Amino acid sequence: MLNRVPFDEALVAAVGTPEQTELLDSSPRSRVWRVRLADGELVVVKQVTDDGDTDADARTRFEREVAGLRLAGRASGPAVAPALLGTDPSARVMVLEHVQDLGRTDDWMPAYAESLARLHALTGPADAGALPVWAGPTAADADSFLGLARALDAPVPPAVNRELADLLARLDPAPHHALLHGDPCPGNDLRTADGVRFVDFERASLGNGLVELAYFRIGFPTCWCALSVTAAPLTEVEGVYRTTWRDLTGRDVPGDLADACAAWLIQGDALVERAHRGTVDQLARVAGEDFEWGYVSARERLVHRLGVVAAMTRDHDHLHSLGRLSSTLANRLLERWPALRPLPTPDARPWY
Repeated sequence: MLNRVPFDEALVAAVGTPEQTELLDSSPRSRVWRVRLADGELVVVKQVTDDGDTDADARTRFEREVAGLRLAGRASGPAVAPALLGTDPSARVMVLEHVQDLGRTDDWMPAYAESLARLHALTGPADAGALPVWAGPTAADADSFLGLARALDAPVPPAVNRELADLLARLDPAPHHALLHGDPCPGNDLRTADGVRFVDFERASLGNGLVELAYFRIGFPTCWCALSVTAAPLTEVEGVYRTTWRDLTGRDVPGDLADACAAWLIQGDALVERAHRGTVDQLARVAGEDFEWGYVSARERLVHRLGVVAAMTRDHDHLHSLGRLSSTLANRLLERWPALRPLPTPDARPWY
């Protein structure tokens, strides 16, 4: 039964006896309960399900989340994730600390950026192998992006092929060991009195933290709630992230933010929700049809990303031609479909 919390004897011994349970809203890939234990303590119970997945895939998601939560539990000072209180691997169940979310405020982004940097800084080279490495764009993604240019009759500057090949090489996650959340979207962050805590670590990995700092510029690419952050708010949150990282590690954030943004641009799977990734060439779809995810469409997401990369690479040593192509593609999309809307800003979000 969906409303029966899956507590085995080992969890009862480790955590306590469930007395009252409430099934909460969650994605189709999990079931989540708020549980009051016999001693009055509140906990959250999450069971990773195999909805649309094989059992092996569901087990992998469970193991990644558990590993990510354990690494996140290293945080000194304010926590960056709920504490992991117990697990039942056979049933893919985890028991988490209950975190009271204070809700959104208009100034949620600086605290989010600080906690994101603190999360990223928790791991290093000694943690290699604790999680999969970040899966970035591939040569097939680069080919799909060039295919979109051809479909929209956009001339491709001669240097773009070389720039894309070099970009893929620079994005190699092997030298980087930041603890990446994998889906740090509004909704997966809880605001507490002592900072933001992240939940839902099913896609946790190790890599360069810039690929998640890029969310602010590129429009939260793995999230249904795409947003456009610009001007002073963007400068502030990126400054908070970089300062926090430097204070914790003693060094500047490695890598190039323009590379991270370009990585999200050329990944067609970042235009659709997780269940549809890896199924078809999403960039090829864009030329012939538009499709919505949340409140915005794939073409609207793509126009935003193209504009970001074009603006960041005007004077860029390694991505100048890709930036010119991005500008041309954005214009092509807006010429063909002038009703495309800009992404909503954080203060105009329609969902809360």
